[in-house]
Amino acid sequence: MIQLVYDGTFHGFLTSIFEAYERKLCDFSIVRRSNFQPVLLGEDLTILTDRAKATRVWMGLKKKLSAHAHNDIYKAFLSELSNIESLLTDFIQYVLKSTSNIESDLGDARVVSIKKIAQQVHREKHRMEAFVRFQRTKEDLYYAAILPDFNVLPLILPHFKNRYADQHWLIYDRKRHYGIQYDCHTMQVVEVIINFDDGADRAFLPDNLVHEEELEYQSLWKNYFYSVNISPRKNKQLHVRHVPVRYWRYLTEKRV
Repeated sequence: MIQLVYDGTFHGFLTSIFEAYERKLCDFSIVRRSNFQPVLLGEDLTILTDRAKATRVWMGLKKKLSAHAHNDIYKAFLSELSNIESLLTDFIQYVLKSTSNIESDLGDARVVSIKKIAQQVHREKHRMEAFVRFQRTKEDLYYAAILPDFNVLPLILPHFKNRYADQHWLIYDRKRHYGIQYDCHTMQVVEVIINFDDGADRAFLPDNLVHEEELEYQSLWKNYFYSVNISPRKNKQLHVRHVPVRYWRYLTEKRV
């Protein structure tokens, strides 16, 4: 058994696939460096990310899959499941060796598993786009903290770039300790652990960092939300179905 150890990036994973085929490896596994553990009987091989090699694999898959199934590979990778490299490797090998399109083969466990995981990631992406709330800081930066189950930040960026093209904003993933900052022209990755003076890991900024108008808007929105609420018609079960409790942390109207 040979372990191909990569840096955890999608390009690194695709480079590992390329190296496995180029070296004609039969018995191998791909593991990200953060999860790496030496094997007693086997060999460990560090893979250096090569975008040219990754692109060749990606384009090769594109020729054999529809655009939807092609994107499902990336979405499944962003799930960060402990066995996702193994699942994707099996799926990709099946795609590349097949002489026909395999994505409709729902009798195959590899196809079904990747499709299911991609759907879960897409659902999380959709909910993040719906429930993310920005706060305006005193420096006129619009800040939003998220805590998604999957690494969906790369997927939601086009939505927010198009919707808030004229604003300076930062979306920060509290679980993975990185964010994307947009300055009305370009986006850049921000890799930093954000802690506040009180040491709290919070979805909302402390009031002393928030713009005065933002506090007024939050107050007005909460008053509006409660004023239009009709208590006798309250259906918590239906409400939770459409807005799961774990997303309440982002909503101003749910903030105590």
